[in-house]
Amino acid sequence: MEKQITKKYDNGEVTVVWQPHMCIHSTICFKGLPMVFDPRKRPWITPEGGTTDAIVEQIKKCPSGALSYYMNNEIEGPVELEGDTVVEILSNGPLLVYGNLKVKDTAGNETKKSQVTAFCRCGHSGNKPYCDGSHVKVKFEG
Repeated sequence: MEKQITKKYDNGEVTVVWQPHMCIHSTICFKGLPMVFDPRKRPWITPEGGTTDAIVEQIKKCPSGALSYYMNNEIEGPVELEGDTVVEILSNGPLLVYGNLKVKDTAGNETKKSQVTAFCRCGHSGNKPYCDGSHVKVKFEG
């Protein structure tokens, strides 16, 4: 299992939280806001490259939940979404759940999730029940 680290980057107003072990490499972040998210650079996240509103909107599009944020003037923690929970099946990819939810593991431990959570459908993830992008390597179809 990949080491579960968390990295944080801020522009003074918003802190971008990146959890690489959750990333499914959808490329949505850097295709949508390349001035902030550029995997060719180190660090690859430079929040001073975009407005706070643009960064927040781009993070909300992250299908795995590897990117999240919190406003620096608020207590650190996940930003909860309002509205209905939506489930989407990505062709040849994960099951995406948009909204606030609790995930209970086999030991009974609960983890709160908000925004978007990607669940493995291929059975090959090293981070089950979450998707880690293994579906690409195994050429999952479904």
